[in-house]
Amino acid sequence: MTAAPSRRRAAWVVSASLAAVAIAGLTLRTGLAAYRPIGSGPAGPAVPDAPFSRPWSVRPVLVLGLGDSVTAGLGADPGYAYFARLLDNPADEYPDMRGKCLRRVFPHLRPLNLAVSGTTSLQHEADQIPRIPRQEPEVLGWVVMTSGGNDLIHHYGRGPIEEGGMYGAAWPQAQPWIARYEERLGAMLDAVDGRFPGGCHVFLANIYDPTDGVGDLQHAGAMLPRWPECLRILEAYNAPIRRCAAARDNVHLVDMRGLFMGHGIHCSEPWRPTYRREDPTYWYFDNLEDPNHRGYDALRRAFLLEMIGVAQTLDG
Repeated sequence: MTAAPSRRRAAWVVSASLAAVAIAGLTLRTGLAAYRPIGSGPAGPAVPDAPFSRPWSVRPVLVLGLGDSVTAGLGADPGYAYFARLLDNPADEYPDMRGKCLRRVFPHLRPLNLAVSGTTSLQHEADQIPRIPRQEPEVLGWVVMTSGGNDLIHHYGRGPIEEGGMYGAAWPQAQPWIARYEERLGAMLDAVDGRFPGGCHVFLANIYDPTDGVGDLQHAGAMLPRWPECLRILEAYNAPIRRCAAARDNVHLVDMRGLFMGHGIHCSEPWRPTYRREDPTYWYFDNLEDPNHRGYDALRRAFLLEMIGVAQTLDG
């Protein structure tokens, strides 16, 4: 008389346990976004062949890197960060990108990367801009820059909320810091221009969103505190980048935010409006702040596409 109920109870326990495991797995995948396929092979937009069939300029060219860890290349092996891949193709370059690098089109190229991991825009203005050597009039400046991302995330809410470490800030608290960022960024761009009497072009990236537009940094897997205003403040910080680029003919916006949207912590969730069906993979490094190898590949492609448009205006 007791065997059948015992078997039914055992079956119920097993079913309940399986359901709990399934729910836990779904929670891990959706709530914590822990399942993040990286994928393999090339990433990002296609780059046309034709622009690399001739030199863009025979002038001496200084390719200058400024900013934070994205331009410094944190998270990438030597030769695989976007700055390095802009200059030269690695030995195992993807077939579609072979020969598509700046050394191919600038025969008198000299690189200088002043970017430093972990730095804020305040440090860029104070420490990097003064280190840019003033160039001779015959030199063309070709500048890539990522600045402002660390202003938002420093301390990750575990230290003081302040200018240059805004994680956790409320909207009213952030207003003067956002305004000063715009002033600072404009001053830096003008100072860069002043170092190149023979002219320069600056390719300025905006700031990406590793939450794919959701704003749930607390689900990034790093035990981050909630930040209700993160998306609003991120957008407010990106707005000065757009305005500063639009106000200067020689500053060109690289939309890193748009490029990486859908490749963050919710990349594997097909119900999201940001889902990238053609490549639903994660493009960020383990620290959440920087790209991984495929992210850096995609980013150098975006920079090159913007550069191709500018190259058509060069006078040789």
